[in-house]
Amino acid sequence: MPRRSSEELPKEVLSPVVPIVVSKGRETVRSPAISTAAGLLLALAGIAYGFHVEGAHLGLLLQPTAFLVVGTGTVGAVLVQYPTRAVGLALRELREAFAAGEANLGDIAGDLVRYARLARRQGVLSLERELEAIANPFLSRALTLAVDGVSAEELRAILEREADARAEQAELASEVFETAGGAAPTIGILGAVLGLIHVMQLLGNVDEVGRGIAAAFVSTLYGVGVANLLLLPLAGKLRMRVQAAELERSMMLEGVVAIAEGVMPRALEVRLRGYCSGPVTQTVKRALAG
Repeated sequence: MPRRSSEELPKEVLSPVVPIVVSKGRETVRSPAISTAAGLLLALAGIAYGFHVEGAHLGLLLQPTAFLVVGTGTVGAVLVQYPTRAVGLALRELREAFAAGEANLGDIAGDLVRYARLARRQGVLSLERELEAIANPFLSRALTLAVDGVSAEELRAILEREADARAEQAELASEVFETAGGAAPTIGILGAVLGLIHVMQLLGNVDEVGRGIAAAFVSTLYGVGVANLLLLPLAGKLRMRVQAAELERSMMLEGVVAIAEGVMPRALEVRLRGYCSGPVTQTVKRALAG
């Protein structure tokens, strides 16, 4: 079968826009990340309870104006730095922060070794009938390239470019949340200053001054709270998932390139075993577990 260069390959094969998800065999594994929601609820409940124990009224924390200032100011600061496409990407990636999945690297390694055995016995073209059953788009595209006769060297170059593009895309999403987390406290201080300016006009009424100062500082509370309880933790969770996806794609890349090179299945099994153990892999598994 004649080999085709990367320029002749269809665009859907090279397109890096389809997100990688953790898959178990041929099925995608997704479940709610309970720890993410539980951690946020625990933090909010603790803050509210502590505020209540001190004898303060929880209604003081509900300031629509402060929420408006912090919310619109933070979003505006993000839009100044990033294009709307990047912000939209970050919002789409947000659901990944609440999706827990099991890192099934052992299952992926088993599938790759099985493909290697099949290619060894019946030729690489025999893998074509396996393509429709593969749920992971990166692995499916990688095997498609191998079946199309792309050389191992060119296959590695194509897959590395695609993997890098996807990693940069996911990293951009975490950077957007980090930027929002850095801007929110400052916007909160700005809201507090605006509130104090208004309070200065009420110096003749002592009671109004006290209530006004309390309300003004709610903006600072909103900014610091949203940044440290939501935005920055979400950025960290997204970054952990970037590492998990990179490890998974690296394993697939090595496996498919080895198949294209005609590596013996036993040798491939030994080569992939390193991806399924070690401190880095265990950290990724714990991150995906919630």
